Amino acid sequence: MRDHTDPDQARNARLGADRATPPQKAQAFLLCVRHITQVEVQMAFVIAAPELVSAAAENVASIGTSLGAANAAVAASTTSVLSAGADDVSQAIAALLSSHGAQYQALSAQAAQFHQGFMQLLNSAGGAYAGREAANVSPLQTLESNVLGALNTPTQAIFGRPLIGDGANGTATSPNGGAGGFLYGNGGNGYSFASGGTQSGGTGGSAGLIGNGGNGGNGFLGGAGGAAGSGGWLAGSGGNGGAGGSVTGVGEIGGAGGAGGSAPLLGWGGNGGAGGDSTQGAGGAGGAGGTGATAGGDGGVGGEGSGRLFGLGGAGGAGGTGTTSGGVGGDGGAGGGLLFGLGGSGGAGGESGVIIGYAQSGAGGIGGYGGDIGGTGGDGGVAGVLVGAGVGGFGGMGGAGTTGGAGGVGGQGVTLTGLGVGGIGGVGGFGTATGGDGGAGGQGAALWGAGFGGDGAVGGNSFVGAGGNGGDGGNGGGLFNIGRGGDGGNGGNAGATGGNGGTPGTGGNGGTGGTGGILIGADGTNGS
Repeated sequence: MRDHTDPDQARNARLGADRATPPQKAQAFLLCVRHITQVEVQMAFVIAAPELVSAAAENVASIGTSLGAANAAVAASTTSVLSAGADDVSQAIAALLSSHGAQYQALSAQAAQFHQGFMQLLNSAGGAYAGREAANVSPLQTLESNVLGALNTPTQAIFGRPLIGDGANGTATSPNGGAGGFLYGNGGNGYSFASGGTQSGGTGGSAGLIGNGGNGGNGFLGGAGGAAGSGGWLAGSGGNGGAGGSVTGVGEIGGAGGAGGSAPLLGWGGNGGAGGDSTQGAGGAGGAGGTGATAGGDGGVGGEGSGRLFGLGGAGGAGGTGTTSGGVGGDGGAGGGLLFGLGGSGGAGGESGVIIGYAQSGAGGIGGYGGDIGGTGGDGGVAGVLVGAGVGGFGGMGGAGTTGGAGGVGGQGVTLTGLGVGGIGGVGGFGTATGGDGGAGGQGAALWGAGFGGDGAVGGNSFVGAGGNGGDGGNGGGLFNIGRGGDGGNGGNAGATGGNGGTPGTGGNGGTGGTGGILIGADGTNGS
């Protein structure tokens, strides 16, 4: 904005300010401020945040309101000071004080006028900045839309998917998510049904070169969850599988969870969807975790089966395979009923493997609770490495029940050169009548290096009957290495009869010595 203030007027006001009355001083001050604020400042670049300018205007208005209220409250007492007596001196002092009060009120009025103008200036500046910002954004959006339209129109017409952009989410009429752009874009999510009959969830759309896969939609009324889309060929994680639909009818089975999406090169596999619950039947199985370039996705949890007479829990989904770490198997669903109940088995842990480095496979899922028989724990995943360390996954714990479920077997840890460690077996499930057997330890093997078998797990405790047997220790060793067999697990405690301890005879042999002919290795100890 151009300066239309008379410079001489402003200069004269400043020079005579020392001889002016308070109202005249205020007027001179206002002229100076106006002269400063209205000078056009030419700058190469200006950065302003409109929302901050608007907030400052609101703060200025609040300050002005507070000052105005304070001045009004003291106006009467400061402009009409009563005389302390009838003598001339007292009356002169009262008149002097009243005159000062009146001059202060006049100055306050001038300051309020300036305050009002300054607030209006801030408001108009904030509006101008916001308008200019909006005007700048619109052409950029139009340019972006035009460029993307020119790029995407041919591929959309030929292949039914854009070159750059996210895939469309599924709808009730078209439940599957659309694929992401060939170069860049996430897959659309599958549609989740919430009404109607049995409906499977829509599948998630896959990404192109870079992007994440879409999530699978949830099933409805026993329908299966939708499978998730895969991540980008170059980079991107897989989507999560949809949950299976729950049911309430007698003997009905909950929907299975959808599988998680895979990640081909850089990314994580998606988690499997949970199985649907069934209040009078069998729960649905959890979906498998997706394969990951680095980490596999976790398996989905099995659905709960809680029938009035019979109840079967759904099995947990298997963990996805990964290079550095496998996904954890999903836990089995609980099962219970008046006559019979069986907990779902835990899902197996995902495998893992690398050429050089460290690989940790996934743990097995926990077996579900069963009114009669607890679910079996999932086995640990296998880990394999050419050069480095491979550690097998732990076996999953057996589910509790009248008869406890057996623990899962520990995963194998295998390497060509380096360290191979077997996973620990899963603990046997608690049983009111019979405890579950502990899982055996995984084998630990290395051609060159060291191999250690995993320990067998403790057998499950029992309230009135026999405790579970302890798991056997895993073998450890190889051709040219040192090794140690895993310890056998202790038998479970029992109300009447204790379980047998696991023995290392089949699972706990020491590793064979190297080529020097000296055997280096130790057997694992027997469980008690």
